[in-house]
Amino acid sequence: MAIFLTKDNKVIVQGITGGEATVHTARMLKAGTQIVGGVNARKAGTVVTHTNKDGQGVELPVFGSVAEAMEKTGADVSIIFVPPKFAKDAIIEAIDAEIRLLVVITEGIPVQDSAYAWAYNLSKGGKTASSARTVPASSPRVRRWWASRLPTSPARDPSGWCPSPAR
Repeated sequence: MAIFLTKDNKVIVQGITGGEATVHTARMLKAGTQIVGGVNARKAGTVVTHTNKDGQGVELPVFGSVAEAMEKTGADVSIIFVPPKFAKDAIIEAIDAEIRLLVVITEGIPVQDSAYAWAYNLSKGGKTASSARTVPASSPRVRRWWASRLPTSPARDPSGWCPSPAR
């Protein structure tokens, strides 16, 4: 099985200034995920401050679009934390920007929006190298605690205990 997310990936967070994204961005940074910025068209040009796994402050730039974030940071993964009614547009924006891996966290996306976004991705090339590989966060291909952490991945316990890796 191919692993889509490694410690070398540069991740952007669509909806980075929202409540869920704020919580999970902090968790991902503390687990060592390389978050390089976020996207929120209304708050472009601002920064979001978090703490990384070494306890140092990290200022993450907020961009107006996925394409801009990719151009300025070299990001190759996007994780979507937007309300369900905006998810379809966020997915299409990431596909149009040709992000390599798109992880959709949003719950409650209307079925017709999910179907449209999936068909749109397939029309752009589906699973080819030039299109976005779109996966749900629960996919075992992104749930690898030793590679990098996305919100549904288990984080290491400070005591040293680690859950079994997904197979």
